[in-house]
Amino acid sequence: MRGRRTVICLLIVFGLLLTGCSGGGAERTSGPLVLRFQSLAWQQESVEANKQLVAEWNAAHPDVQVRYVQGSWDSVHDQLLTSFEGGEAPDIIHDASDDLADFAYGGYLADLRGLLPARLTADIPERSWETTTFGGGVYGVPFLQEPRVIMANKKLLEASGVRIPTPAKPWSWEEFRQVARDLTATMGEGRYAVAWPLKEPVSVSLNLGLSAGGRLFHREDDGKIRIRFTDGDVVMPGTVRDQITADRTAPRSTLGMGGSDTLPGFFGGRYAMVPLGFSYRQQIAQQAPEGFEWMVLPAPAGEEGLAQGVSPQTLSIAEDSPYKKEAARFIDFLLQPRNMVRLARGDWMLPTGTEALRDPSLHTAKDGWATGVALAEHLRPAPAQSVRGYPEWKDKVATPAFQEYYSGAIDAQELEERLVRDGNRVLARYQR
Repeated sequence: MRGRRTVICLLIVFGLLLTGCSGGGAERTSGPLVLRFQSLAWQQESVEANKQLVAEWNAAHPDVQVRYVQGSWDSVHDQLLTSFEGGEAPDIIHDASDDLADFAYGGYLADLRGLLPARLTADIPERSWETTTFGGGVYGVPFLQEPRVIMANKKLLEASGVRIPTPAKPWSWEEFRQVARDLTATMGEGRYAVAWPLKEPVSVSLNLGLSAGGRLFHREDDGKIRIRFTDGDVVMPGTVRDQITADRTAPRSTLGMGGSDTLPGFFGGRYAMVPLGFSYRQQIAQQAPEGFEWMVLPAPAGEEGLAQGVSPQTLSIAEDSPYKKEAARFIDFLLQPRNMVRLARGDWMLPTGTEALRDPSLHTAKDGWATGVALAEHLRPAPAQSVRGYPEWKDKVATPAFQEYYSGAIDAQELEERLVRDGNRVLARYQR
């Protein structure tokens, strides 16, 4: 009896050891290997495209199956942190590049060097890979990107006689301010040339600020990143503030709005232009009233031309996944050029891949696709891309400071003092 008990106990211990070493993401039973793919797709077309591609993979790979898991942009950071610490992270992780730094430095994400095929690494430009490179390692594949553009009421702009910008001949920030004055003058009481939805003001301020040479975050000789406020950093925010507080060409009421909140006023002719992310075209195409004509214009250009920052959507692999090679094979399949185009069209965004960007379906004038593709070569990593502590800086320092500046509650000097003084205190804690 004692011998049988000893054998049983050893078997139980051995089984527990196997369970503990199996990893939290992939599921392995007597059947096929199962990888969990957490997607943040939320628009119906995008969800359908992702699920169709998963189904196609599963049909062609009976021994390595992928299980689609629906995530949410609203809670992804905290949800991933909890799953990492609990050993339950999905194998393949959909996120955005500006959310990866802390996970990469924390050892939660796999370094993809050596896992990805040469085809994929060569197809995506180096400037996009920079958004997912931290400390020399590569922790995500950037696959979708979203420039900011101006959605415009075609009839109102043409009736006003203002010059219509193109990617080849965009407005400067100074001209954009004058155009807004001229346009507002033709629209009548209670109507405005432009509406700025700035409920989340930080990313738009930093990313559009690149065109004027603004960067805010600077790596010093000691390797640490510090915040410095230069003349280029105030061009874009200063233009917006002047439109709201001095020119009255933009309403104060939209400062607390999200992009979708401005669309009823846009459709109703209260605003002639709304700066939004490229993917908002889907909502406009689906929700615009019959007969409403709209067009997509490039954002204003500064001394750096049409340059603007982006934080691409990414695909990463959990460090704890025991099946990294299989996960990388699935990512390679998902991001074949024809599939990358399907994902981009499903999300109404731009692919990062050079070959995918050549697809004829993305070069049509309809719904502004061609304008977006023309901006792709000007997209750069967002200024705060690799900054540790950025989420805290954004929430505790930058968001309230920009909100007060745009509303007129504080001036440019106070904005600079708060971003620099309080911001560097936050960053210092992450760079000890």
